[in-house]
Amino acid sequence: MLYDVTEIQRILPHRYPFLLIDRVTELTPGKSISGYKNVSISEPVFQGHFPDHPIYPGVMIVEGMAQAGGILAFKSMGDVSPEEIANKVVYFMSIDKAKFRKPVVPGDRLVYEIILLKNRGTVWFLDAKAKVDDTLVAEAELKAMIVDKRQK
Repeated sequence: MLYDVTEIQRILPHRYPFLLIDRVTELTPGKSISGYKNVSISEPVFQGHFPDHPIYPGVMIVEGMAQAGGILAFKSMGDVSPEEIANKVVYFMSIDKAKFRKPVVPGDRLVYEIILLKNRGTVWFLDAKAKVDDTLVAEAELKAMIVDKRQK
């Protein structure tokens, strides 16, 4: 384990119920990140999606992949202090080629595997995959930008 949820919260501004990554297990700055979320029936989203047939929404999977990508981007920026990170946020710019291959259900461990395709200044291009038990459940190409929180 590289980062537990407490350390992740020092990097990302997300909090319950929208922090969608529990651990970072591998990180190579400028290259890739792996981490996971344990999907539990106690997730608020299952109250409505769907009460008698709980399926973890694809949009939540994409957001979890993006959060992992945000950690990769922040940790790939070089020597950035925790104070500087606290004043920045990652914005989604695009989600391309998204595919959902298999439903994710309570009890699954959703593993995020993100590869940095390229970085141009504050813009990050990511290849994102989500797996359960080594089976691909979702994938997408993500583009995000790191900006100052005070920027409008």
